Amino acid sequence: MANVSVYNIEGSEVGTMELNDSVFGIEPNEHLLHMAVTAQLANKRQGTQKAKTRSEVSGGGRKPWRQKGTGHARQGSTRSPQWTGGGVVFAPVPRDYTIRLNKKEKRLALKSALSAAVKEDKFLVLDEIKFDEIKTKKFQGVLDALEVNKAIVILDENDKNVILSARNIKDVITTQVNTINVYDILKYNTVVATKAAVEKIQEVYA
Repeated sequence: MANVSVYNIEGSEVGTMELNDSVFGIEPNEHLLHMAVTAQLANKRQGTQKAKTRSEVSGGGRKPWRQKGTGHARQGSTRSPQWTGGGVVFAPVPRDYTIRLNKKEKRLALKSALSAAVKEDKFLVLDEIKFDEIKTKKFQGVLDALEVNKAIVILDENDKNVILSARNIKDVITTQVNTINVYDILKYNTVVATKAAVEKIQEVYA
């Protein structure tokens, strides 16, 4: 089992923590990581784009001129795609972009992302993070003490003071154990987790 240092909010090392290899020490599966990111981004798409085909554009019921003898090319409708105001060829229609992964694939992808973060020394453990008030400056001070930027902070519970203190800091998000996802772990430079959050992750995913 891998050992990682545990820090306090002043950035000082206060101990070590043993990580479960079945969650934080597996060989990352790049194919599953790619699938998980693709699925998450695809599932965010609304799929509501729509344009009208020639059959849906109003007007154009009458042939604009006779077939022969005018010198013009033959035309059947002023709503054909080559006309201004005409329909769109192969127009987009509302569709569902959903990509589904099964539970085993989701779990393995998440464990791969966490293991990759540990392997690349991008995983930091805090003993705890608690604030008496909502103060962005305090949260920024914690990040500065840990020397991190562009970070995802994993909390073990819904701590309003911490979440709201981090909300206005650029390139920093907070999340909880039940809402962590592969895309965010890979997107941010550093994963910062409280000791209690790490224990919960190991409890759920081991």
